[in-house]
Amino acid sequence: MNVEYRWLLPSVLLGDPDEGRPVRRSTRDWIVDILAFLIACGLAVLTLPDLDNLARPLRIGEQVLGALACASVWLRRRWPVTLAVVTAVLSAFFVMVGGAAAVALFTVAVHRPFKISGILFGLNLVTVLPFAWWRPDAALGPLWTAGFGLMIVLAVFGWGIVVRSRRQLVYSLREQATVAGREARRLERERIAREMHDVLAHRISILSLHAGALEFRPDAPPEQIAKAAGAIRESAHQALQDLREVIGVLRQPGEQGELRPERPQPTLADLPGLVEESREAGMEVTLRLAAGQAPESLGRNAYRIVQEALTNARKHAPGAPVRAEVMGGPQEGLTITVRNKTGWPSSIPGTGTGLIGLAERAELAGGRLEHRRTPEGDFVLEAWLPWQK
Repeated sequence: MNVEYRWLLPSVLLGDPDEGRPVRRSTRDWIVDILAFLIACGLAVLTLPDLDNLARPLRIGEQVLGALACASVWLRRRWPVTLAVVTAVLSAFFVMVGGAAAVALFTVAVHRPFKISGILFGLNLVTVLPFAWWRPDAALGPLWTAGFGLMIVLAVFGWGIVVRSRRQLVYSLREQATVAGREARRLERERIAREMHDVLAHRISILSLHAGALEFRPDAPPEQIAKAAGAIRESAHQALQDLREVIGVLRQPGEQGELRPERPQPTLADLPGLVEESREAGMEVTLRLAAGQAPESLGRNAYRIVQEALTNARKHAPGAPVRAEVMGGPQEGLTITVRNKTGWPSSIPGTGTGLIGLAERAELAGGRLEHRRTPEGDFVLEAWLPWQK
């Protein structure tokens, strides 16, 4: 058998794939290894009085073996299982190996799963018995020597298990924090994407209506052409401004580390302005607003739902009258209903995600959103949002 694989035999039997891998020590690792070496040496020195009754050749042999065992502690990171097996077996007969055996058992308990460390723990328990029989303490006797040895093994192994459990807990908490951070960034990206869709779809659809009027009425009076061109310029300018404000949320923090404030969000009080803007673009819109002073988040969601509904009406039923109702209060919640006659779809392309995004917005707010076609040919969008302060 090759020498390399002979040294790996204990780890193979215990199923440890990490045994024998090269190790790079950090500064902290060097400090810990030096401390472990000093602990092993200190425990070995404490056992020197137990060698007084041995013959000189046996005493010298045990001291040499104890020194080699202490030196082998430096191999505990590369061959922890092999070192623990060898030192455990030797500690059954040689007292000065006990310090190195304790350090090796602690290392395995910290760095290996219980299916491996548990076997080494049992092996150390077994080796206590022959040691207590062959090398009992003069004052304690074999029975108390065995009991004291079992307590030491149990304490070392228990300490290692506690350290391993704490490290796993810290690692788990860090992983959870990392996952939570990724989830928060994903939700923020989705929110910004939804905001960009709601804002730009509304502005661009209005711009398209004005441009379409110029296309189909090239013979219109110069005053109307100038008015339409001004509306197009204003809509394009407003679309760019909205896009700049939304993308500004994605920028890095300022030089002092403070976060940039978000753009002002619309509320229920801005709905009349939204409807008036649609009327100026040629839509026939009727608004019924019967709601009190709604919370900021509720007003923003209601505004976006009405905005997207008007945008869809301009895309899929241009020229058809639209009726929007926003009613409710703290007790019954806020109900939004937008109804329009179906007509010929316009040439404005759609992403197909507007209603999906509205449904997601309503669900995130704790409400619901439905849309349907009535037997009379109307398209109805209904949403309900909870009134949460």
